[in-house]
Amino acid sequence: MKAFITTVSAAALLLLATGGASHGQPAADPPCSGQVHPNPGFERGTTGWTAGPRIVVFGDATRAAHTGHAYATFAGLDVTRADLLRTTVTVPANCDLTVRFWVRTTTTETSRGDYLNVGLAVTGIPPKTRFSLAFDGGAPWRQYVMSSGTATTERTATVSFLASETAGNGATTFDVDDTSFTLS
Repeated sequence: MKAFITTVSAAALLLLATGGASHGQPAADPPCSGQVHPNPGFERGTTGWTAGPRIVVFGDATRAAHTGHAYATFAGLDVTRADLLRTTVTVPANCDLTVRFWVRTTTTETSRGDYLNVGLAVTGIPPKTRFSLAFDGGAPWRQYVMSSGTATTERTATVSFLASETAGNGATTFDVDDTSFTLS
């Protein structure tokens, strides 16, 4: 009987010390937390993105990336053309997706004609251009933020950067870097 009481006491102490009797996998991260894009800073080229052939470049001393070594660049040729960069991520039910990105604008343009339109399309919500940036955005890197809102079902969110340039007004280059996709 004494051995039985000692064994039960030892088991109770073990349960108290370990916080319970459950065994197995550690708790997973909550579904509404963390970065959900595999390549937000373009450090691995176009991995995770759909992009035109000359979108992602490596920075140098004269045109450094916001952080890291790579960034996406659009237009800058003073020709009539458009460049598109797009990615899609999954937003779990009851989660909000916040997208943050940095833009730098370099231009010789003197009138509005070149634009960088940034859109967010979420399942069940009509696509919307959230930002329409023009040549007057400024040479320093500037951060912009947009959010999907929450819904009771899983959704797909597509973020697109579409640069539109027209010939004859001067060249405008839009650089984009550090596009974080965070769930909350």
